[in-house]
Amino acid sequence: MSDETPDSTVENTPGQGRTPEPERIEPAAPEEFGLVQVWWGDGKGKTTATLGMGMRAAGHGYRVHMLQFMKGGASSVDAVRGEYNAIAALPGISYENLGHYGWHGMEDGSDEEDHAAQAQAGLERAHELLEAAGEADLGAPIGLDAEPEAGMHMLILDEVLYAADRGLLSEDDVHGLIDAKPDGLELVLSGSHAEPTYLEDRADLITNVRKVKHPIDDGQRARRGTEF
Repeated sequence: MSDETPDSTVENTPGQGRTPEPERIEPAAPEEFGLVQVWWGDGKGKTTATLGMGMRAAGHGYRVHMLQFMKGGASSVDAVRGEYNAIAALPGISYENLGHYGWHGMEDGSDEEDHAAQAQAGLERAHELLEAAGEADLGAPIGLDAEPEAGMHMLILDEVLYAADRGLLSEDDVHGLIDAKPDGLELVLSGSHAEPTYLEDRADLITNVRKVKHPIDDGQRARRGTEF
């Protein structure tokens, strides 16, 4: 192979075939953010996937925030989740949770009226965050430790689709969140075992996380380090 004929395999490999080295995370701004993502399905891993993507964005120096709706759990789930500890140790990514009150409709002893109130509180908070992002310059870096009121490049609304699926929010409520999204903000919506067909014309990416087999069907309870 001559010098004038590049190896197309290496040419198409990130880093030209070299193993990448970790770099110091510095505030940066994404060049191609601005899409709407939807993650739904009856399989395990929707929150895990969105968190992984948030971590990836934060690793590039982009500001990420996650607002969790409906994130309760059974008696086997601790009040403090592993992902919260990990997020607290990472620059550029933060979270807030409005759902440590069990699961709506699961007869777990939690107050059903509480669920509705918390879902509405989450909706209001989501609009506040969208407004903050709209007031920020999303084409510029945002401080890694800045409060979410200073804006963010990626906003993850975890389990918001579950809240809509349970009737605590309406489809119009979810449409309203997408309509309020400023250009340049990557908006990620997750949750719901039911297909959110009402988002087919509103989302740029829709992923169905499908269950093939799950140990919960054999009585396995949530495990520390995998489910929380």
